Amino acid sequence: MVCDLETGVCGVTNDNEMELIDFNESQKTIQLYYVTDPICSHCWTIEPTLRRFIEQYGHYFNVNTVMGGLLEKWHDGPIDPANGIFKPADVAPHWREVGQFSRMPIDGTLIIDNPVQSSYPASRIFKIIQKNHSNKIAVQYLRRAREALFVFNKNISDLEVLKDIVNSIGLNGESIINEAEQPIGQQLLNEDFSLVRKLSVRGFPTIVLMNEDNKGVKITGGRPFEYYVEGLKQVLGKEELEPKEQPTLASLLTKEKLLFSKEIEVMYDIEQSEVQSYVNKELSPEQFETKEILGEFYFTSTK
Repeated sequence: MVCDLETGVCGVTNDNEMELIDFNESQKTIQLYYVTDPICSHCWTIEPTLRRFIEQYGHYFNVNTVMGGLLEKWHDGPIDPANGIFKPADVAPHWREVGQFSRMPIDGTLIIDNPVQSSYPASRIFKIIQKNHSNKIAVQYLRRAREALFVFNKNISDLEVLKDIVNSIGLNGESIINEAEQPIGQQLLNEDFSLVRKLSVRGFPTIVLMNEDNKGVKITGGRPFEYYVEGLKQVLGKEELEPKEQPTLASLLTKEKLLFSKEIEVMYDIEQSEVQSYVNKELSPEQFETKEILGEFYFTSTK
């Protein structure tokens, strides 16, 4: 409430007499294209690294999640003979191996007992949510779908299962599925397939970082966190980048609802043996529950 007679300023300030300011956010010119599929096991395992990359460096780029069309349907011929995949049951040992190696749990028995017949229905729903809402909300749906499939053995080619998943993120599952099953659902999916071809992507997961001159880098498969940072540096032509601080565990768990131990380890650079004590330090007991599945701990938000 005190005004300075010399400067004419009411309040405490260290501002110069006159300065130029710009309230416009700098335009993000880098596009990140993440080519993926709801039933891609390696896409599930890179979630810890990709989340941290986006949380800390997402202010440099726009994220575009693109569906790749991993499985239209099973048929009598080989699906992926190079990897010994001829029928659904052949996928189970591969999934289990991926889950054990990455420590992002994958049960895999569903693919034997009640196999997913196609990844297209889940992908079409993703596209409708992305169109009607946002990429951010569509990614929330995709996360819930992967949890359902890989961890909790739910068949995400079943429309009733998908409806429950969409409802769980606060949207109208029946309405969105009805629209996804109309021609527009496949049309949007085909547009993604066309983009995948333009990006020369032949495997999942693939991340393409592209600048305004349509030049960039393509990173296929799961890579260490530093690998993606280095790719972004190359695209931006910078030797150093300014990362944002990692979100607090409280805010991250509130947003994500469920986090596996590996995701916390990657986000906060801690060892597996340190996770429980870190969680206890960062969160109050009423904020979370600790559970275990397939030999891995995970934490759910009680908010």
